[in-house]
Amino acid sequence: MFLSLLTKEEKYYFIDLLVKVVNVDGDPTETELQIINRLKYEMGEDALKYRSKSNMSLDKLIEYFANKPKATKNLVFMNLVSTALYDEFYSVEEHLLIEQIQSAFDISNKKKSELMKIVYAERDLREKAKRIIAE
Repeated sequence: MFLSLLTKEEKYYFIDLLVKVVNVDGDPTETELQIINRLKYEMGEDALKYRSKSNMSLDKLIEYFANKPKATKNLVFMNLVSTALYDEFYSVEEHLLIEQIQSAFDISNKKKSELMKIVYAERDLREKAKRIIAE
């Protein structure tokens, strides 16, 4: 959500960070790969062409975004959380990594809660749409 607001460089680093978050609990599922592609599509043509090939470590990617403006950190964090919660499997590894990112981005628990409400509202809307379409 709102990933098109990122700069080209930020989009590339976001994809790299996203792939590392998705892979933290093992190989990505088909659903996780679809989410990555959907987010790339949202970011635009440059992101669609980009193939995650960064040699940057997870810590360096987190540090890259930790030095960005608050709005960028909130946007990146919200989309990472949304991706981690998209499927039914929210592993301990994902949870711990999300907490590590929250801490590095200096996101308060209050802000995390606000962002989580957005993530859940989006998820609820998606589920409601599925039910209505299926009726």
